[in-house]
Amino acid sequence: MNISASHSVKDVAANREKAPHTSMFVRMLLRAAVLRRGRAAAALFAMVVAAAVATAMLNLYVDVQAKLRREFRNYGANIILVGRDGASLPSDAVSQAESVVAGRGVVAPFALVVARTSDGQAIVVAGSDFERVRQLDRWWSVSNWPAAPKEALIGVRAVRVVSPNNQPFDLSFQGRTIHLTPVGTVQTGSAEDSRIYLSLADFVSWAGVQPSTVEVAATGTPEEIAAIMHQLEQAIPAAEVRPVRQIMEGEARVLGKTRATLLAATALIILTAALCVLSTLMGWVFDRRRDFAIMKALGASDRLLNGFFAAEAAALGAAGALIGFVLGIGIAAWIGRVNFHTPVMPRFSVLPFVLAGSIIVTLLAAILPISLLRRLQPAVILRGE
Repeated sequence: MNISASHSVKDVAANREKAPHTSMFVRMLLRAAVLRRGRAAAALFAMVVAAAVATAMLNLYVDVQAKLRREFRNYGANIILVGRDGASLPSDAVSQAESVVAGRGVVAPFALVVARTSDGQAIVVAGSDFERVRQLDRWWSVSNWPAAPKEALIGVRAVRVVSPNNQPFDLSFQGRTIHLTPVGTVQTGSAEDSRIYLSLADFVSWAGVQPSTVEVAATGTPEEIAAIMHQLEQAIPAAEVRPVRQIMEGEARVLGKTRATLLAATALIILTAALCVLSTLMGWVFDRRRDFAIMKALGASDRLLNGFFAAEAAALGAAGALIGFVLGIGIAAWIGRVNFHTPVMPRFSVLPFVLAGSIIVTLLAAILPISLLRRLQPAVILRGE
């Protein structure tokens, strides 16, 4: 029994010798937090609020930015390809444009001619792919889309000219006549209201004219859209690629203001939290000056004290970031449902940024208290002066 007991004592002693010195460091950190729960809770609350706001704003920024881009695509094309000098585009222009866009938008061809009605009035007739147009121009107000050959979609102003009683009518172009049945009207408040739209197959077989315009609604950042335009110019040399300035500039302006507002709100909250943490850490130094004085008197170096205090601040920032991240995701989801009537998906990719930002804020707030620690004189403090 004595031999086994001596072996167990030696094992315990050996384990203690091998134990990392960080165990005492961790116990000191936990003891400091427990003994000063009030100040620790105040600083932790400030960091939780800052991390929650930062998480919510970043989630909203990423998600709302994507939603706004999708909403802008509902307003039509932001890139237009036209044949140079009014010529028709190559027959493979649509397929080439789709290969460049590659799932990052919608492509729709348009062909235009000026035809004549049965009583000789001139009217603009357009041929297009109705399925593509429905995806590209969702903002059009359409009563009914054509679904069969020889069916026409008529602008609300053109109805009075070609089919006031919603009866079939004829159109002529260069001696060729087509008999059409009206099935719906379109209203946009623009030139579309005075046009007649046919399926592209009917249009080409009747007029013999290939598309002269391809409209593209591309998604992405302004830089990505500019890159798509450059690729379109290289893929289709016969086309002149033009941006739709109103759409692109409006999108950039709205996204820029949204970004500035969210980031400004986040910066203001983080600054407020940093000031709160700074006040708390200054109070910690004042309350614990005797503890630090004793540690210095026992041989603790300034480097050790600084590291200990910085570790306290970093632990505070990390804990606040993790709690605030969970709360921030919930806040972002609530804001999205109340204001945008759509869920905001949690973006876990922002967690490293929130965590790193919280730790950096607390470490920056600890700079001034650490400078006070360096000026502590153990003899003066321990004498009670």
